[in-house]
Amino acid sequence: MESTNPKAGLGALLTPDNCVLLLIDHQPFQFATLRSHDTQTIVNNVVGVAKSARLFGVPTLLTTVQESRGGLLLKSLQEVFPEQTPINRTMINSWEDERVVDWVKATGRKKVVIAALWTEVCLAMTAIQAAGEGYEVYIITDASGGVSLEAHEMAIQRMVMAGAMPITWLVFAGELQRDWARAETLPGFGELLFAHGGNVGTSLQWEFQLLATEVPHEA
Repeated sequence: MESTNPKAGLGALLTPDNCVLLLIDHQPFQFATLRSHDTQTIVNNVVGVAKSARLFGVPTLLTTVQESRGGLLLKSLQEVFPEQTPINRTMINSWEDERVVDWVKATGRKKVVIAALWTEVCLAMTAIQAAGEGYEVYIITDASGGVSLEAHEMAIQRMVMAGAMPITWLVFAGELQRDWARAETLPGFGELLFAHGGNVGTSLQWEFQLLATEVPHEA
């Protein structure tokens, strides 16, 4: 019997047609105070997230806080969506900014995927309020970071207790692809893994090299 629980079974998985992505405050000031991860890891992962959303056509909103002091959005992230001007907020909690909430509502989608700096503040506030208002919230833990490892981990625990679901960036990308037979996105998915997948990408390149050089067996 098919489950009617929206958080269980096939319907709980992310698809290009059922979710939106919020990327919050990946700015110089936040990166300068990042201590839960090394900076390059978060840069790599959040750009991988953005490229995944672009590849699969997932509606994506970029937002910053106090740009005049905290700096502009990460350049490599902005370049994925060059046509979009990030919403620049004063609210620490993005979900208190009507422009953000109105944008999500306009999509008609109830699954909200979020990555942010810092985990314990800008991600947690947004995720907890959105979950409390009936959205299915997914937090990308390895494209987010905090001022300490403890701050990051405690924030994740708090959000999970509030109903948010923790995922990592490769889970986001893989769940959108979900089927190796989806030929229209497979080349882009492969390029995504090569560029941002770390050991997954290098192993895939090695496999392709082996396939390209394999000598056919004689009949």
